[in-house]
Amino acid sequence: MSTIKRIWAREILDSRGIPTVECYCQLDDGRFATASVPAGTSMGSHEALELRDKDATRYHGEGVLKAVENINSVLGPALSGLNPLEQAQIDQKLIELDGTENKSKYGANAILAVSIAICKVGATSQNKALYTWINELCTSLGMKPGVKLPTPLLNMINGGLHGAGNLDFQEFWMIPATNKSFSEGLRMGVEVYQTIGENLARRGAIHSVGHEGGYAPNLFTNADAFEVFVESVRQTNYSMGRDVFLGLDVAANSFYKDGEYQIRDRSSSLTDDQLLDYYKELVNNYKLAILEDAFHEDAWGSWKKLYNELAGTSIIVGDDLIVTNPKRIQKAIDEKACNCAVIKPNQIGTVFETLQVVKMVKEAGWKTLTSHRSGETNDTFIADFAVGIASDYAKFGAPARGERVAKYNRLSAIEIELSYFK
Repeated sequence: MSTIKRIWAREILDSRGIPTVECYCQLDDGRFATASVPAGTSMGSHEALELRDKDATRYHGEGVLKAVENINSVLGPALSGLNPLEQAQIDQKLIELDGTENKSKYGANAILAVSIAICKVGATSQNKALYTWINELCTSLGMKPGVKLPTPLLNMINGGLHGAGNLDFQEFWMIPATNKSFSEGLRMGVEVYQTIGENLARRGAIHSVGHEGGYAPNLFTNADAFEVFVESVRQTNYSMGRDVFLGLDVAANSFYKDGEYQIRDRSSSLTDDQLLDYYKELVNNYKLAILEDAFHEDAWGSWKKLYNELAGTSIIVGDDLIVTNPKRIQKAIDEKACNCAVIKPNQIGTVFETLQVVKMVKEAGWKTLTSHRSGETNDTFIADFAVGIASDYAKFGAPARGERVAKYNRLSAIEIELSYFK
């Protein structure tokens, strides 16, 4: 049996040029794995805590040297000699070492980096694909065995905190029909993405790309973005509502202020009920298939209304509402606030805790949507994770920028691997 010999870390940069943590785990037989953790720009207040140095003389206070040192001096040495296959026990030890509810002592970024590195080296030590090992961990929790490729939600246009500041909504997705293979869906997404770029250029509206690779155009309203999207799909060989669907991550926290919502499509602020009426218009006009974070993170009553009125036509997704947190998810299940959960390991802080959340969601009959973050690295762990948990959907950004494309390319490789076992 191989055991953990050494764990160490360093500070690297994410896709935004902001520091993050990279962790290495070496076994006594010489095998090793590397993991780097992402970070969010739009974050729910109930997420596990990223530990930042707050040293204004380095990276405007965003450095992660403290988190790195916590791995090198505390977390790594504490796991020396342990069996890397015991993911549950190791993650529990990390939780106990930190001792806080939101992992604020040593930092969720430090803890998750260690957890993922151990998960990766565990797969390597068994000569198994990472997604296969993750699925075996799911099965150990009592989940139904089996892997599958998720349907990609491809981010075409970026707004909100991810864009150029003139669109309120954060992500406008192209969703291929679920009867398409992953490779077909990805190709469709690339073709629509390129067509949108051509249309924006013709309008003189390109403002380069946002954090997640989607176009960040200087349009006047959110409705303009919808129109460009629909017009572009019509210029391809695909049909809206048959081959291609539209989805939206509203990220309503970002434009919620003093109890109301402010969007440029309306001349005055909107109440929760008025915003719900606006969403009904969008669903009717654009046949939105998926709607994420439609209200701010603690507007439970409005989420319930949204679910009651639109769950029959659209998938209602919680992200900032539930932040991959079992307590928040249980409340959402009890109150029937949504029927799909965004799964982000760095919101909760360890691999095994994330898997426990996935089990809760699946047992409730919800859909799962595995997600990257706006501050990403070239680490493709999240792609294997999506396949290993048999996620229904995955959003890894636009089919552009290396840190996004790396994950789509990894899914393409897995698709080929899985085809050999049919």
